[in-house]
Amino acid sequence: MQSPKRTVFHNGQIIDGRGGAFSGYVAVEGAHILAVGAGQAPRTVADTGSAVVDLAGRTVMPGFIDCHVHLSMDALAAPVALGTRRAQLVGLMTASKNALRSLHGGVTTVRDCGTPGEIDFALREAAADGLCITPRLVLSGRALCMTGGHGWQLLGLEVDGPDAARRAARAQLKAGADNVKLIATGGILTQGTEIGSPQLTVAEMRAAVEEAHNAGKIAAAHAHGTQGIKNAARAGVDSIEHAYFIDPEGIDLMLEHGTTLVATSAAVRNVVHHGTAAGIPEHSVAKARSAIEAHVAGFKAAHRAGVKLAMGTDSGVPFTGHGNNLDELAYLVEMGLAPLEAIRVATLDSARMLKLEGKVGSLEAGKLADLVVVDGDPLADIAILREPSRIRRVMLNGRTVVDRDASRFLIGSAFGGELAVADPAAAKAG
Repeated sequence: MQSPKRTVFHNGQIIDGRGGAFSGYVAVEGAHILAVGAGQAPRTVADTGSAVVDLAGRTVMPGFIDCHVHLSMDALAAPVALGTRRAQLVGLMTASKNALRSLHGGVTTVRDCGTPGEIDFALREAAADGLCITPRLVLSGRALCMTGGHGWQLLGLEVDGPDAARRAARAQLKAGADNVKLIATGGILTQGTEIGSPQLTVAEMRAAVEEAHNAGKIAAAHAHGTQGIKNAARAGVDSIEHAYFIDPEGIDLMLEHGTTLVATSAAVRNVVHHGTAAGIPEHSVAKARSAIEAHVAGFKAAHRAGVKLAMGTDSGVPFTGHGNNLDELAYLVEMGLAPLEAIRVATLDSARMLKLEGKVGSLEAGKLADLVVVDGDPLADIAILREPSRIRRVMLNGRTVVDRDASRFLIGSAFGGELAVADPAAAKAG
């Protein structure tokens, strides 16, 4: 079943991703947004050949962008290494499933921040061949860590010294990376690493960042600890992930270097909430507990100071499931952002950090038609975005990939059409 050439959404709230919210319309033609405006769509937009969708109390927003996921990880209590070829094939299938879940949750672009082998690159090739449907993918390949550093057994590529880091960055870029992922400190999930300990040095990270920037790509650093956050900012990374123990000097360095903070609030909260009773190792729970209060205080301070923000969840780590990505917006609001600001962070600000703001991130004529239709008003209650059933329709590049009103998901076909796949949960709901 082919999508109509032009679709006009009207009679609802438009949140444009740029900070605007108004009653109006959005017209989509082909892969792009044709027009956005307040009030009724003019006849030149809503012509007789258009499919007209009456929103009637619903809200249209840009497709959401999650800047920190791990598609090959399945939110297990204790993640396992995918060391064998058979395990990596399972990892690829898992990544495909989780990519689709992300779309069902309203996320149309993800940055995968580390996979073993070349699972993420294989997923992109499979999607390009029409074998599966995924959000827009910004990929990292393997994360660069020191020998024995955080993530070495799950998704890391061990490097020691600036020359080794430079070679490894070049190798990931050659394989297809859009982002070079660096491990600046210990982490919650890796046994034997201290959460606050610095790992890769400034010189090691700077060498990798230079290679990413020389190739027109970006670089991100995992950094929990205070010193590692400062090291990553000094190394010139585009974003620092987590930053749970950021201090005033770290905030000043991020402001000086224009570094974006990707807070991943959901991940640390879920580890603490589920705990050892759910099977999460004690060492991980203890480290998460040690971080959560500092994280909230540090985030609030960074936000007040004007540090740039983007949205990321760390989906794939224990009990942070793909498809529940928009939980993060509720946490952003809880930590001080207004709902409209949180939506902007998760759309246009995230697109800007990924260097995609010319294509996606806001509802503007000429941009790619990534959009989400939500039942209700997230400005009145941001928590509605945590309910998957509220996400009624998702468009990616102008194609409807989720339509819960029709009780079906539309999955891309290798033959250029669309396959309607039953969604029992949606059918039961309504």
